[in-house]
Amino acid sequence: MIRKISYRLLLILFCTLFSCQNSEVFFEDALCIENISTIDPEIGLLENQTIIIKAGKIIQVSPSQDLQLSKQNTIIDGTDKFMIPGLWDAHIHFSFIKEMAPNMLDLFLAYGITSLRDTGGDINFVNTWKEISLANPTNAPRVMVAGPLLDGNPNVYDGSDHSHPPLSVGLKTVDDVKNKINELDSLKVDFLKAYEMLTPEQFKEVTKLAKEKGLKVTGHVPLSMDVIGASNAGLNSMEHFRNLELSCASNSDELLLQRQQLLASGKDDKGGILRSRIHKKQREIALHNFNEGKADEVLEVLKKNDTWQIPTLTLNTAFARRPFAAKDWQKSFSYLPKNIKEQWLNYINNLVKTEVKPFDKKYAKWMFDMTKRVHKKKIKIMAGTDTPIFFLTPGLSLHEELAVLVEAGLSPLEALKSATTNPAAYFNLDNELGKIAINNWADLVILDANPLDDINNTKQINAVIKQGKYFNREHLDGLLSNLTTKK
Repeated sequence: MIRKISYRLLLILFCTLFSCQNSEVFFEDALCIENISTIDPEIGLLENQTIIIKAGKIIQVSPSQDLQLSKQNTIIDGTDKFMIPGLWDAHIHFSFIKEMAPNMLDLFLAYGITSLRDTGGDINFVNTWKEISLANPTNAPRVMVAGPLLDGNPNVYDGSDHSHPPLSVGLKTVDDVKNKINELDSLKVDFLKAYEMLTPEQFKEVTKLAKEKGLKVTGHVPLSMDVIGASNAGLNSMEHFRNLELSCASNSDELLLQRQQLLASGKDDKGGILRSRIHKKQREIALHNFNEGKADEVLEVLKKNDTWQIPTLTLNTAFARRPFAAKDWQKSFSYLPKNIKEQWLNYINNLVKTEVKPFDKKYAKWMFDMTKRVHKKKIKIMAGTDTPIFFLTPGLSLHEELAVLVEAGLSPLEALKSATTNPAAYFNLDNELGKIAINNWADLVILDANPLDDINNTKQINAVIKQGKYFNREHLDGLLSNLTTKK
């Protein structure tokens, strides 16, 4: 009797297992991608995975051998392909060249950038693109905006010439700061950006109000302050390492006093002229007097205060490295308005005829070395470009930024993290974005080659998925083709 029961139990168990292994699963109204290698920045590489996407979100992630899909499903074969989360460009400006802005959303999407952080511009103009994104979440990158740069008096980006379009507001008093932030908060900006001409009192008001309103503050360290003071006052992130070199010099206290004097004596000058005068007078001296002990002291404060860094390394080394001189790079100009393409090419043709200045080489080396130092200190980094400034094509320039971050010492996986999970976490969206995980929005990029072998493989884009909508290579090429004809 016992033997009969045992035999029956074994038979039932065998049949159950056999049935489960061979049963096919149907996911209604879903997109299924099977046999793909996934690269989640928190986990690393997993081979032969099946990803199920429904209603814009990832609803299942399984080893392909554990999930037999019914042929009734919409299935994409991911064999020999690699999936990464959708990329962020964490420093862009829709307002810098307004004529280019209508091309930017499609350009970003075609290059696999599914989320954007606009770090300064007229609030009504940048909100135009945010509203387009919100209305078309499967056809455009998500857009996070700061509104105008919060600057002092005089302000730098005051619209006085083509190099200084009106990206900022000049605030004369602490009350001006308070009123402007209240206005921006009512317009539902996603964060704030502080700029270089603010007084210490104004800057501290920015960080105080931002904390009260639950907003992050990014920006340039004001010239009236040092990095330690700005970080201690509540600066959440720094763009371009701007003015960091001034605080890492052995004579940093002397430089700060000199800056404060220059600011006082130049208060009637244009903001852009005054800032350039100060940088010209102090930057080279600061690099000459760079002190490792002082740099360690400053970076320890940044680490303690969790002050993130957006190096924009491609931009800050561009005078020395000149990536825009490459013919492959210049091909991307065909996606821009014709007059902008011609202006850029003319300027570049003249620029490449000039010798690289010794200081530009020295500054580029300092930037790479500082990026490595920041990374070793485990200060969080986000990948951003400052596109479209200085011939940085929207979309393409983010891939260059990932490459130079790897050159500066990040691993390919760490570079991917700087453009995926880190920006999501910055905006407290780490449970929704930046990972290949259940319940995350399906913002994804499928590559033809492994970016962990070579970070430049992020440019080998086979398909982009934006909130569940699948754009194959033909569709992406169509977006680019439309831009070339939209002149």
